[in-house]
Amino acid sequence: MCCLSKEKTVRPTIDADSLSSQIRDNSVRVIDVRKEEEYKKNHIPNAVSLPLANLLSDDSPERAVKLFQSLGIDDETPVIVYDDTFGALASRVAWTLEYLGHSDVSLLDVTYNQWNSLGLENDNKIPSINSKTHSIVLQPQILATADYLEEAKEKEGVILLDNRERLNFLEQHIPGAINIPYRTLASPDKILRPKDEMKRLVENRGITPNSEIITYCGSVGTLSGLAFYALKSINLSNVKLYVKSFKEWKNLKKSTSKQENADYWDLSAE
Repeated sequence: MCCLSKEKTVRPTIDADSLSSQIRDNSVRVIDVRKEEEYKKNHIPNAVSLPLANLLSDDSPERAVKLFQSLGIDDETPVIVYDDTFGALASRVAWTLEYLGHSDVSLLDVTYNQWNSLGLENDNKIPSINSKTHSIVLQPQILATADYLEEAKEKEGVILLDNRERLNFLEQHIPGAINIPYRTLASPDKILRPKDEMKRLVENRGITPNSEIITYCGSVGTLSGLAFYALKSINLSNVKLYVKSFKEWKNLKKSTSKQENADYWDLSAE
């Protein structure tokens, strides 16, 4: 297994109608990252189960690739991931696939609950899957470590993006970070805002197409994973995920900042 970098094109989301027309295509792998008991009750037809907790129990590249191989995913398999948690859990699984070097992974643009509300098909059948072989071609350009962040955050053009709730950010955050709470990334019926709205939101935070953006959240990179795909959806290419996020930063006893004299206006996400 090699660990060289390669270029790839990311298709951040796929709409429900498009997936509905593809779910009987055995060359497409749909991953349900909800809890296994929820998956067994009902799911999108032909979807396979990968609860996020199963991945996070050991998300080393070697173990992660074995999980994806067991789901019938090889280097060329188109993959679509969904959850019922506003896209955050699905984002973390999709990002892991991207980090391994998978070039065709997308988020379903609605949650499973929204899928059902649209009257789209579901069932409780467990598909029979043959294991496949997937390479490891790590993509370090989408990963930020604590050491990398420590150095990069002082550089011009680098934006450190905290995606936790506004109040958590005000109480404590990594110095120099700006805040876009994860809840502001969605529209009422989709896991991400329309592109024009997303562009305005990002521009209002001083993020430009030339920015290097490092996203983080509370602990395991789910909320910031959603932000990673939100930024990709508007063609911002230089985005990294600080996977271990604020929990690791604090455990390493690195410096933090607090918003002094915060008032009601500071609780606004807009």
